[in-house]
Amino acid sequence: MARRHDLVGLTVLALLTVRASHPYELHRMIVETHKDYVTGLPRSLYHAVERLAGDELIVPAATGREGRRPERTVYEITDEGRRELITRLRHLLETPDTDRRGFTAAVSLIGCLPEDEARRALRTRAATLEGSIAGMRAHIRAMADSGLPAVLMLEVEYAQALCAAELDWITNLLDRLDRGGIDWPTTAPV
Repeated sequence: MARRHDLVGLTVLALLTVRASHPYELHRMIVETHKDYVTGLPRSLYHAVERLAGDELIVPAATGREGRRPERTVYEITDEGRRELITRLRHLLETPDTDRRGFTAAVSLIGCLPEDEARRALRTRAATLEGSIAGMRAHIRAMADSGLPAVLMLEVEYAQALCAAELDWITNLLDRLDRGGIDWPTTAPV
């Protein structure tokens, strides 16, 4: 199984659901589709392709040369790669993390999931956020009741505000999905 937060590898898997591609073409697609959470290009992309191929999540589909350019290997995603993509996307959608890049990546690639799975994952995340917000409220009350100055609670208040904003966004997204306000792709839109 590929690394949990390998956002470059995750993006490669998602892009290969659109069409088989060579690394240079994948690089172009990442830049053109503003996958700004992907860092370290192009080196990180080539390393991700090597790891994914080593894990047999992608396989060479063809090798070719255009004119005097170097030979390029075109890769395609395997069935195991598709399962890995869905598992990792679901996990990133369901599980809040203080590093929000994973969620940004998952939202960017959410169309790779069947709509019902995306909804379930978002509902799971919303429930977790609600629990976190309730816990933070209780913590803030307990800190205040113990006589701690408000300045010592700012960090927790900030974390609570971020969670509340994310929960509000997710709730609105789920409402849009429920109302049919977002056309869900039949193929990965990436």
